[in-house]
Amino acid sequence: MENAVAIAREPLKHVQVREYVRELVSDAEPGTPAPSERELVQVFGVARMTVRQAMDTLVAEGLLERIPGRGTFVAKPRNEVGRLLSYTAEMQRRGLHAESQTILARREQAGPGVARALELTEGDAVIHWKRLRRADGQPMCVEDAYLNEVLLPGFLQSGMPTSLYQALAMRGLRPTWAEDSITADVPTAEEAQALEIAMGTPVLRVARRAVADDRVVEVSRSVYRSDRFTLYVQLGDS
Repeated sequence: MENAVAIAREPLKHVQVREYVRELVSDAEPGTPAPSERELVQVFGVARMTVRQAMDTLVAEGLLERIPGRGTFVAKPRNEVGRLLSYTAEMQRRGLHAESQTILARREQAGPGVARALELTEGDAVIHWKRLRRADGQPMCVEDAYLNEVLLPGFLQSGMPTSLYQALAMRGLRPTWAEDSITADVPTAEEAQALEIAMGTPVLRVARRAVADDRVVEVSRSVYRSDRFTLYVQLGDS
């Protein structure tokens, strides 16, 4: 059991390499050379096959592209339909600086709704992380996220990350797809105060259920200021 916990806490080597490269090239211009496999082998002290696995994933995601006879480079952005982005990445895409303020972060027992969404038993341990999300210093949304504690041992003790999805990625649990439901509503008094809006002002409520490799890793409820957030949905003809 102790070995299993240790493995869960320690990211797989190819995940470490993958996220290192992702961070390294995240702001690079298309056509910028990616680190070579030989270079990454030396940096991480891992087998070439491990590095290749990490790079293959980034190529499959469309972040990198291989050009025969030349090497691996930062790819041009794809026009992806329904691309799953974290709040931080979504704000960056809109040219806004994202910030977060933790309102609470604690271990709780899953209520019936959260347990059902996370595919747990009512009363199981979950991590409840509530944040006020800002964009360019202005309140944008209040987000309530619930996480399966079994998948994230030591999460609360390691210091709250800047980006939840980046933290999940480092554990090999970055969501690969999600279901969102969006409704129009008015805020509660607490939400109106946090978002700095008047009672009765319309807001958007977004409920998300995010999955990684058939495991539900996050369910969240967010309330957005409708005067500052426009939801964009890309549709394609299959």
